[in-house]
Amino acid sequence: MAVSKIDRHWDTVLRWHPYCLLAISVLLAVAGPALTPGTGERFVVATAIVAALGLQLWWERVGRAHRGPDTVSATYFTLRWVISVVLTWINPFFAFYAATGYIDNTVLVRGRRWQVLAAFAHSLPLAVAQAGGVPLRGFRDWTMFLGLLLANNALVTLISNLVLFEEERSRDRAATIAELERTNTALQQAIDENVSLQAQLLLQAREAGVVEERRRLAAEIHDTIAQDLTGIVTQLQAAVTTADQPAARRHIDLAAELARHSLGEARRSVQNLAPLSLANAELPQALRTTVLQWAERSGARAEFTLTGTIVDLHGELPATILRITQEALTNAAKHSGATRVGVTLSYMASEVTLDIRDDGRGFDPRRPPRRDRTGGFGLEGMRNRAERVGGTLTVESEPGYGTAISTRLPVTGTRPGEE
Repeated sequence: MAVSKIDRHWDTVLRWHPYCLLAISVLLAVAGPALTPGTGERFVVATAIVAALGLQLWWERVGRAHRGPDTVSATYFTLRWVISVVLTWINPFFAFYAATGYIDNTVLVRGRRWQVLAAFAHSLPLAVAQAGGVPLRGFRDWTMFLGLLLANNALVTLISNLVLFEEERSRDRAATIAELERTNTALQQAIDENVSLQAQLLLQAREAGVVEERRRLAAEIHDTIAQDLTGIVTQLQAAVTTADQPAARRHIDLAAELARHSLGEARRSVQNLAPLSLANAELPQALRTTVLQWAERSGARAEFTLTGTIVDLHGELPATILRITQEALTNAAKHSGATRVGVTLSYMASEVTLDIRDDGRGFDPRRPPRRDRTGGFGLEGMRNRAERVGGTLTVESEPGYGTAISTRLPVTGTRPGEE
């Protein structure tokens, strides 16, 4: 990673910069003017250089094993400063070696206050060397020394603050990266959980769809084949019990017609469960035919009324309306004893309504007929059909005053001729 590479470079600088700065100082001292004419001073310089190299080798072998500022690192830092002061006192070119304390004081000295003091201590030999070396003579030299000392410390303070600011930014950046990594990990976990949850929901939806499809198939069979079989049984019983041959023949013909219709519905159910009567006619005509056929079979009077402008209904709406009508008529014949039934289909701007009224014996809506209470597909089945396509079904009835069933379904279609 980039951070590790920077750290390695910085470790290299910390390790080798004392050697490099000492070598530069020695080369400049040898190549520069003869500022150390005395034999004693040469001996001191040579001894100090050897001491600096020995101290550095000792630190390489022992000191670098210490991680972080401690007493050992502070001792090394202090001894190095003493050697740099001695060398700079004799020859100002060794101020380069004294500059080592600017580079690694934050690594070798613990505490911000001591680090500032260490930087100030190293600025003293640098300011002396920049002022021309010792001894300082007169007001001018001292003024220059103090000015250089102030400038060096101001520069060091500025650089230190910039370094500290950059280190703080690096720590904040590292903390932000770590937080982002944690967030990404949590997000990935949430995504994995979401994928698992979606798979679970898909499985549940599939199972719910299977259950719903079974219910729909049961309702379709009840509304088509079961009703036709009931009508066949009724017509055959009437044919058996009557002595009038023409009437018996009529009942048998009706039973045969119902049987053919039931066979067509069974085949249609295998294909797509669409009502057979809707395959050959529009919804109003299919309803009218259904009402007239029911009236002929039951002997009751039945009327069909159409209001509004016809709309081409999409989806399950036509089949839903037809099935509700068939179930309501079957219930009227089997349970209410009605002699008159009215079916009204009304097209409006945003909905279509189906109203079915009879003059039968009625019932208490709070206590539905026994078949509904024991799992039949009567009122509850009609209500489920309406709700499945976003509609509603209401029942109004009272014992002795007939029954009214009203269905309201939303319209999603176009009027004939419109694009």
